[in-house]
Amino acid sequence: MLAIKISDLGKRYILRHQGRERRLYDVIGNGINRLARRIRHPFAPRSKPLGSEEFWALRNLSFDVEQGERIGIVGHNGAGKSTLLKILSRITDPTEGRIGIKGRIASLLEVGTGFHPELTGRENIYLNGAILGMRAREIKKNFDAIVEFSGVEKFLDTPVKRYSSGMSVRLAFAIAAHLTSEILIVDEVLAVGDIAFQKKCLGKMDEISYKEGRTILFVSHNMGAVLQMCNRVICLDKGHMEFDTNDVADGVQKYTDMVIPETLISEWKNPGDKYESKYFKPLRFGLYDEAGNILNASVTRHDNLFVEVEGEITEPNATLGIGYALYSQEGTLLYWTFHSDQVNSQDEIKILNGHVCLRAKIPLNYLNLGEKHLELAIRLYNGEWICHPGPSKPPRISFNVEGPVNNSPYCVLRRSGPMTIDVPWKVKGEN
Repeated sequence: MLAIKISDLGKRYILRHQGRERRLYDVIGNGINRLARRIRHPFAPRSKPLGSEEFWALRNLSFDVEQGERIGIVGHNGAGKSTLLKILSRITDPTEGRIGIKGRIASLLEVGTGFHPELTGRENIYLNGAILGMRAREIKKNFDAIVEFSGVEKFLDTPVKRYSSGMSVRLAFAIAAHLTSEILIVDEVLAVGDIAFQKKCLGKMDEISYKEGRTILFVSHNMGAVLQMCNRVICLDKGHMEFDTNDVADGVQKYTDMVIPETLISEWKNPGDKYESKYFKPLRFGLYDEAGNILNASVTRHDNLFVEVEGEITEPNATLGIGYALYSQEGTLLYWTFHSDQVNSQDEIKILNGHVCLRAKIPLNYLNLGEKHLELAIRLYNGEWICHPGPSKPPRISFNVEGPVNNSPYCVLRRSGPMTIDVPWKVKGEN
């Protein structure tokens, strides 16, 4: 049974370009002239304003969505993903094409969607339910589950304008997931939440899809989440359908291949005053071979690869941690590491004032084939961050791991999953 049918969908915007500074009487005069033309010729087609151009955020887009499908919508920034979701959520109208929707839609497109900032969390639960077309008794039936899932019970009678972005997202997702709608639309907004909450949300979406048969449209740049939750992938590029596949792993691989840059960045140097701190100011973050040469080619799992972090310290702090976060090709976090992990061991590193350069070997023998990304991580253990991996977009470097996976003649392709570990096997009883 079809839940959504999209036929030749298009959305056009007019981009205005200001070529010169306009005076107030120019603006008023042009507005009066346009109004007079509309009065004289009310049915004449609207002309494109001078100094403007057409931009099609979506064009000739057609696909069907079956009830109960979990579709991951992927594509680079500006591909048209959010525009599509806004049209489906009836936030904006299409310029052309037709959309058929069977059932009610709950949307979570950005932090605070559908919330009134002056109302409390409790009042906004009822407001959102009413917007979705729920009766008061339906909302009341699910009220306790919404509050428990969101974890904001302590602040339930506080105006949501005082909520943090994470609290707002937790409450908004809890409302959208627990109120009875046939279609759930979720944009990248879940990236605002912490890792534990993201895992909880993915589990809830799995539950409502499998048990309740609800349709889910999920936009994310986290390919690990798409692999985990979706049974279909649609990729958009410049407003057009790039591909549509039920082979999720293949779809993720195709999309990843599209966005991988031709040249990997092996070294970052501070252009000046970036990440200024008296505790540690990073100057250089890069990948190097055993001889200290900058990485300029791919590596195998049997090579030696080192990461170095160089910087200046003005005021030593015992809680300082300098390290990096390593991500897989799909954007899945593999591990974090800090130099301070070795505190109270024979290998403990003590950093004093002045210039310092730290070096660590990357465990390539644990990594699967494909591109890997490192993000600089610098923090104090009181919670203060100098470079925070993730949404804050800290310095980032990359490398590519080439085959073979191991010495077996039967293992010639990249294995599933982010890690590939050589595990020794023996016949039980033999030495």
